[in-house]
Amino acid sequence: MTTLLKCYKPLLPFQSRKMHIAAAVNSFRYYSRSRLRAKCLSTIGNSKSTVDIKVVNGEGTETELRKKQLWLHNTMSKQKELFIPKVPGKVGMYVCGVTAYDLIHIGHARVYVSFDVLYRYLNYLGYEVKYVRNFTDVDDKIIARANELGEDPIKLSRRFCEEFHQDMTYLHCLPPSVEPRVSDHMPQIIDMIQQILDNGCAYRINGDVYFSVDKFPEYGTLSGRKLEDNRVGERVAVDTRKKHPADFALWKTAKAGEPFWESPWGPGRPGWHIECSAMSAAYLGYTFDIHGGGMDLVFPHHENEIAQSCAACRESNITYWIHNGFVNIDSQKMSKSLGNFFTIRQVIDLYHPLALRLFLIGTHYRSPINYTIVQIESASDRLFYIYQALYDCQILSTQHDEASLKDSIPAETANCINKFQDEVLSSISDDLHTPVALAAMSDPLKLINDLLHTRKGKKQALRIESIAALENTIRNVLAILGLVPASYAEALHELREKALKRAKLTDDQVHQKIVERDTARKNKDYDRSDVIRKDLAAVGIALMDSPEGTTWRPAFPLALEEEQVTVP
Repeated sequence: MTTLLKCYKPLLPFQSRKMHIAAAVNSFRYYSRSRLRAKCLSTIGNSKSTVDIKVVNGEGTETELRKKQLWLHNTMSKQKELFIPKVPGKVGMYVCGVTAYDLIHIGHARVYVSFDVLYRYLNYLGYEVKYVRNFTDVDDKIIARANELGEDPIKLSRRFCEEFHQDMTYLHCLPPSVEPRVSDHMPQIIDMIQQILDNGCAYRINGDVYFSVDKFPEYGTLSGRKLEDNRVGERVAVDTRKKHPADFALWKTAKAGEPFWESPWGPGRPGWHIECSAMSAAYLGYTFDIHGGGMDLVFPHHENEIAQSCAACRESNITYWIHNGFVNIDSQKMSKSLGNFFTIRQVIDLYHPLALRLFLIGTHYRSPINYTIVQIESASDRLFYIYQALYDCQILSTQHDEASLKDSIPAETANCINKFQDEVLSSISDDLHTPVALAAMSDPLKLINDLLHTRKGKKQALRIESIAALENTIRNVLAILGLVPASYAEALHELREKALKRAKLTDDQVHQKIVERDTARKNKDYDRSDVIRKDLAAVGIALMDSPEGTTWRPAFPLALEEEQVTVP
């Protein structure tokens, strides 16, 4: 390879978007047995990338409770590695965005929810994060869809970029620091292509520019592929003019009826892969910490990005390549090209958006996840249970003057909270093991329900103080996971409305069934009473009897449970 001449400096200085979430969630408290007051002291961004959490014991001396280190699986090394940012206290992260030509499906949702959890956790740990997520708004698929609809390709793409933003809002994905679009960065793309040409790693053919993979001996390092393994036509166009079948387009000459930009090689538009190399360099420089996306991007997209970036700048280096697993339908990868996909809008028409988010983080981000009605129903049922418990905590707490509460909690509550926080921090620091963090919530939720509803719990000393501390702790964890609703009451109402829609019932119809059942019970027609309960349970409406009367709540449909039992 020839001597490389220059490297870009980022267009913008390192500055992350102001994060309100960090201040909200970076407040875990570790409790001693005798005192409610505690301190959480963190030292983040040092050369060892550690989190020191200290607690004040009963005698007032500080003792270190635990030391956490964030480990992430690096696709490049094929193993978990200790996260150490290039600049202490700061993180540069680039995640490949969508090609905006249609509504996104839940496979896309998994990518952006996974990296949103990482973004939130890095902020929680105290890092200043510059998160860049691009839009591809110039692409063959966009042009083809625009031609179908008779729209201008750029306008069509802008429309679906806005739809994407709406979906991200539904899923509680925080906005990134920067969202560059290809159409706004043609000068940077053209400049990078010229640099690659000047360095002898690309060649021109009749207005097209191709990257020469033979000029980059390290090609295939990320994916583990050899050049002879590459499949012609896999986002790499078949073209007999190319020097090597795996050579890929950096610039495509203009075709009639397609958008184009002027360049030193004639009018045209960029290839897919060069876009991310140019935009990541523009905002983060050639060396930054994290580059992420779905596992399907490992090859050819990210492999080609590495080749391009290194060909333009010898110092190009990204420390951690992180990829999430697929969402499958019947054990087959969900994708638009296969036609076996559900859009986010289709799913949230029947389920709460945060139930979809809970489903997506309920499996480790690198493992494949199979989307089924059973799985999304389970997530919805779990979400209702969590929010109902926390809502009940809030209602009880508001009935007591905060000033009257004592500054202490029982040992049982303190131990439960400390154990929960230990498990959450351990699991998320271990390559974002969100399923373990979610499972750890069971014990504090059980304790909450004991304190709220059991005879023994209602008599416990410092009951209100315990409930308040437990609710606050769980809410802080939900904030890291992106699961805090605008209000528990509103979320519970929405979950109930979605359950009614799935059951094809109205609230009035359910209450009429409750009245019919009450009448049957008064008449000692218990068979009829049981039929009504079972019919409602079959469609996910559970009746709850209490001395105050009968109410209902969403539940996992009994019909689905019976189907699972009968399936061999």
